[in-house]
Amino acid sequence: MSHSTVPRTETEAEEVNENAPAAHGGAAGAPKEPPAAKQGLRVRFRRDRVLLLMTLPAVLLVLLFNYVPILGNVVAFQEYDPYISDNGIVSILHSPWVGLENFQRIFEDSAFWNAVQNTLLLFVLQLVLYFPIPILLALLINSVVRPRVRAISQAVLYLPHFFSWVLVIAVFQQLFGGAGLLSQLLRDHGYDGLSLMTDPDTFKFLVTAQSVWKDAGWGIIVFLAALASVSPDLYEAAAMDGANRWRRMWHVTLPALRPVIALLLVLRVGDALTVGFEQILLQRDAVGPGAAEVLDTFVWWNGVRNQDFGYAAAAGLVKGVISLGLVLMANKVAHLMGEQGVYKK
Repeated sequence: MSHSTVPRTETEAEEVNENAPAAHGGAAGAPKEPPAAKQGLRVRFRRDRVLLLMTLPAVLLVLLFNYVPILGNVVAFQEYDPYISDNGIVSILHSPWVGLENFQRIFEDSAFWNAVQNTLLLFVLQLVLYFPIPILLALLINSVVRPRVRAISQAVLYLPHFFSWVLVIAVFQQLFGGAGLLSQLLRDHGYDGLSLMTDPDTFKFLVTAQSVWKDAGWGIIVFLAALASVSPDLYEAAAMDGANRWRRMWHVTLPALRPVIALLLVLRVGDALTVGFEQILLQRDAVGPGAAEVLDTFVWWNGVRNQDFGYAAAAGLVKGVISLGLVLMANKVAHLMGEQGVYKK
């Protein structure tokens, strides 16, 4: 005969109710840990002190090389003379203040506006012609069935990313220069020679082609990593519903890539005014400053070559403020599209 487990008195019933949490895996009377938002700063610091110590060297490097130099922007409001003293800080303290005079000179300088125009034109071309290419190549490589062919294709496309701009421009010079392969081929067939490397009209497209050849492989790696996180079950379910390859790409693959595309697009817009300092500087003399002068080379030419440090610092500060505004605007657009962007709302 089985024994009954029903409590016989009200006192026994209360004891059973009090000991019920212990029966469900929790210790009776054990204090619950408060949420992280309600924990004190001291408690969280003691809990995460090991992780904080691990990140301390990286934080110090960021502060030293990214935030401390921001204080040097004060020279944009000065007629800075680095030869006043051997100490840069002393030179800043003793250089005369000119207020907003450097900024006034910038907005009245036609060369500055020419640099802005060239920079924006290069950005639009690279956004339209360069940005979609890594996405398309990643989709193409991802569709290859044989892993060996996929790995070789990925390595070949990623290899130019490790080349310096000197080597990249030398390769293009041997192909499209006045004595290059294309020009020699045209001369052998009775046509005039062609030098795309010195043509101001095609310089923007030449720079974009160089960027595509050199850096498209890096974008492919990013998008392939995003594609690897897509569950094969989604493709199988779409195929069972009758979706062909194009439908599966449109309804499964592209939605999986959308967060990465939005993030890289925001970062690219924020980097709109930086279109490749070394790349442009190496080819500036070949086509002339009218076609090749961008904001970075404008700052370098006036600051380093002309020794007008305050004027160059003012131009760089204007560029930084505009870039910050572009990042905030692009991130707002990403939020309207339902994506996180660089930071959450």
